[in-house]
Amino acid sequence: MAQTLREKVLMAAVKYVADYGPDGLSFRQIAADSGVSHQAPYHYFGDRSGIFAAISEEGFSALAGAFRDVDFSNTSAAKAGFIAYLNFARSHVGHFRVMFRQDICGVTDNEETANAASSAFDELLQMVARTIGSSVDPKAAHSFAFTMWSQAHGLATLVIDGPLPQKLPPGVSLEDQIDEVINLCSHMVALEAAEMGLVPSHS
Repeated sequence: MAQTLREKVLMAAVKYVADYGPDGLSFRQIAADSGVSHQAPYHYFGDRSGIFAAISEEGFSALAGAFRDVDFSNTSAAKAGFIAYLNFARSHVGHFRVMFRQDICGVTDNEETANAASSAFDELLQMVARTIGSSVDPKAAHSFAFTMWSQAHGLATLVIDGPLPQKLPPGVSLEDQIDEVINLCSHMVALEAAEMGLVPSHS
């Protein structure tokens, strides 16, 4: 199926952000990169805030899908969630660098983006329910969600934009180190849930 002009522009913008970050993005550049007229980005997105909101909407929708598609059959829900988040971040770097920048992501002033972000968070809460149960009070559920999100996001940021790949101990590969960190984070979450007497949901 042929790409629409809007899709071409959006893809070029995502690639630019993945390669160079969002701050230097210009419509003239992404028009050239996508092979469209210099007016096309303005026609579809209005301005930079419009294209950043579209990038975020697409990213949050993909993140929600990544959570929904998790295979829980061979691992704990917590570990599966960490893996899903990190895999998303590493395969959607352009989206990831925009989605959590409050100054540009569009969640405060774009309804579609806000709805996509809410859906992704709802999926995160479903992941948490698989770890600590669905009957837990909302405060505890959100505390676990924020803890797991913080750990996953911090690891993803250190891998993508931080020093982690340069700080590996001798003889340890990046993938092995990532796996060790995910195992430790998952174990910590499971221990806390067990200490609180929480029972995972299997529905």
